[in-house]
Amino acid sequence: PGEVGEIVVTSRNTVYPLIRFGTGDLSAMLPGACPTGRTNGRIKGWMGRADQTTKIRGMFVHPGQVQSIAKRFPEIAKVRLVVRGEMANDSMTLQVETSCSGPDSLVEKIGAAIREVTKLRGNVELVLPGSLPNDGKVIEDARSYK
Repeated sequence: PGEVGEIVVTSRNTVYPLIRFGTGDLSAMLPGACPTGRTNGRIKGWMGRADQTTKIRGMFVHPGQVQSIAKRFPEIAKVRLVVRGEMANDSMTLQVETSCSGPDSLVEKIGAAIREVTKLRGNVELVLPGSLPNDGKVIEDARSYK
């Protein structure tokens, strides 16, 4: 109880059985009994995704979309999409490693590519080469789920 993990479903439907089907959604079991008297376990609610796919303002954004934006610009060495805010008030910033001069036009072009690929508006932040962590993350969900 209280530990965050992926929701897994088992359905004994004879037509379409599911055995340990991973939904990709994260939640946590709530301790204690349900105030309504039900005896089954309770979950806290949606707390994020197990993979790097992230829901931003009602739209799923996949790591492949972020990579396709990066591939459009040879000036980009590395990218990371950071999602901040609280539930229903999300903002996304694409952090871009580049040593390119003339950043204003590049920022505008990358912003347009974000809108075209994800159908969402996002900010662009140019960072120095080598400043993004090398941890394999393409999308970082830094929102608070209160």
